[in-house]
Amino acid sequence: MLLLKGAHMLQSRVARPRRLAVAGIAGALAFSLAACAESQREAEGGGEGGTFVFGATGAPSNFDPFFASDGETFRVTRQIFETLVGIKPGTAELEPELAKSWESSEDGKTWTFELEQGVKFHDGTPFDAEAVCANFERMYTQEGAGASPALAYYWTENFGGFADGKKPSLYEGCEAKGEHTAEVKLTRFTADFPTMLSQDSFSMQSPKAMDEYKANDVKAQGDSFVFSEYARKHPTGTGPFTFGSYDEANGTITLERNDDYRGEKAKIDKLIFRIIPDETARRQALEAGEIDGYDFPSPSDWDALEKAGFTVEIRDPFNILYLGITQKGNPALKDLKVRQALAYAIDRETLVSSIMPENSEVAKQMYPSSVDGYADDVQQYPHDVEKAKQLLKEAGHSDLTVELWYPTQVTRPYMPNPEAIFGAIKEDLEAAGITVKPVSKPWAGGYVDDVETARAELFLLGWTGDYNSPNNFIGTFFGTTDNQFYTGASPWGEDLAEALDEADSIVDAKEREAAYQDINRDMMSKYLPAIPLTHSPPALVVRPEVEGLVPSPLTKEEFSTVTVSE
Repeated sequence: MLLLKGAHMLQSRVARPRRLAVAGIAGALAFSLAACAESQREAEGGGEGGTFVFGATGAPSNFDPFFASDGETFRVTRQIFETLVGIKPGTAELEPELAKSWESSEDGKTWTFELEQGVKFHDGTPFDAEAVCANFERMYTQEGAGASPALAYYWTENFGGFADGKKPSLYEGCEAKGEHTAEVKLTRFTADFPTMLSQDSFSMQSPKAMDEYKANDVKAQGDSFVFSEYARKHPTGTGPFTFGSYDEANGTITLERNDDYRGEKAKIDKLIFRIIPDETARRQALEAGEIDGYDFPSPSDWDALEKAGFTVEIRDPFNILYLGITQKGNPALKDLKVRQALAYAIDRETLVSSIMPENSEVAKQMYPSSVDGYADDVQQYPHDVEKAKQLLKEAGHSDLTVELWYPTQVTRPYMPNPEAIFGAIKEDLEAAGITVKPVSKPWAGGYVDDVETARAELFLLGWTGDYNSPNNFIGTFFGTTDNQFYTGASPWGEDLAEALDEADSIVDAKEREAAYQDINRDMMSKYLPAIPLTHSPPALVVRPEVEGLVPSPLTKEEFSTVTVSE
C-alpha cells in the first residue's frame, strides 16, 4: 500500500479511484521490551491454537478502515473486517467475499449483489442487505471532519463527493431488494467497479456497533484528528479475528480468534502485532525469538536470514517508487525542461543495482508492465548528466535549488531504505549542478501529511497497486489536480485529469487500453508530472516454525491460515 485526496473537478466530472499507499498517519509508537515479549510468548504458548506475533513497521492511524488510507492500519483491520468482493490470496485476482455473486445492468450503473447467508458481525447482529446499505449510506453522508479527504480518503478518491452535493459523486444510492440482495446504483460507468470495493476502506462494519460507539464522532485537532470510541476500541466486522486490545505504551495490538466465524476458523488463538519501526530492531527481535515474523526485511539481509534458517517470502513486484514533483511551490519546477533535466540527472540503473532488492527493475512509466495500458514506446530518460545541464541552461535555471524530501522511521514495499535512496538521488542531482536542500521527517510524524498537502518540492514516495488497473495507479496520482503533485497549478493538469476520467469511462476494453497507452506516452513526453524510478519485489520473513502464510503481491496478507509450531 499516498496524495492529497481532495479532488478539484468540473461539475461534469466525478472523482476517480485514487489512493496513496501510506504506512501510517499516526505517530510511531515505541515497541515493547524484549523481556516483555518473551514472557508474553511463554505465557501464551505456541503451535496451532497458540499465538502468532508479527513485527509491524508502524502504528495504525485508528481501527475504523473507512477513516484510514495507510498500510499499517489495513494490516490490522484486514484481519477483523471483510469486503463485499475480495482478492484471491497470493494474487491480484478478484473473488467473492461477503457477496457470493454480482451482476450489472447493461449500462453498468446498477449493480446487484447476492450476499452470503448466515453471516454475523462480531457483536452478533446479522450481516444482510440492510447492513450493506447502512454502510454505504454512512460513508456517503459524512460531514465535517469525517468528509475531509484526509480521513475519507478512499471514498473521496473512488466515489468523489458526499450527500451534501458540493462535488459530484459516483455513488447514487443503495437499496435492499431482499434480505440477502443489495442493489447499488452509480451515476456513471467505471471500469473499476466493483473491483474497487475490494479495498479495505470499504469493509462492511456493524451498523449497531458504529451507532452505539459513535463511529462518526471524529474531530479535527490541529493537524491531526481525534477518533471515536468505535475507531479506538470497538471495531466490529465479520472477519476471522475480533479486536482484543491496543497497548499503546508497549506498541502491541492483540486480536483474538472469532470462534463464530462462518468459514474456516483461524488456526491460531491470538494474533499480535508488535510495532517496531526500525528494521534492524525487527530483525533482532526475530532472531531473539520475540516475534514470529516481520515485514520488509532489508534486501541486504535476505541471504543471511535464509542461511540462519528463516523463511524469506519474496512477493511479486506490483509497485512503483517515484520522485514526486509538486507544481505548487518552486516556480522552476513548472518548466518541463527542468523536470526533464531532473529525469536525465538520476542514474536509475545504478540505483537498482546498488540499493534496491534483487530482481528490481528501472521504471519507464508510472506503473508496472503487468498493468493494462502499459505503453512500450514512451519517451525514456537514460542517465545523461550533460543533457541535464543543457536543459537547465535552456530553461534559465542553471543555478537551480530544490528541496528534496525523504521519510524517516519507515520501510515501504517500494522503498526499502529511504535514506540510502535519498543519498543516491541527491548525489546525482548535485552532479548536474543542482543545489539540493534535504528535508526529512518521520513518516508518521509529518512526512505523509506535508507531502499530501503539496508542501514538498521534490519527494520520495511510491505506491503498491490495489488491483490490476491503470486507473488505480495513474488515476490515483493525477486524476485530481490539488493533491501532492498539485497539477492544477499548470495548464496541463486539468487536461490530464480529464483524459483519465474519459479513459476510465470507455466500456470497450481494447479502446480503453489504447486510451491509457496514449496517456502514458503524453505523461512521459508532454507532462512528466513525476519521475518513475523503480519497481521492486518486497519481502517478508518468518521463523521456520511458521506455516500457512500466503504472501500477497498487494502486501495484503491474511493471517487466519497461519500456524506456529512449538
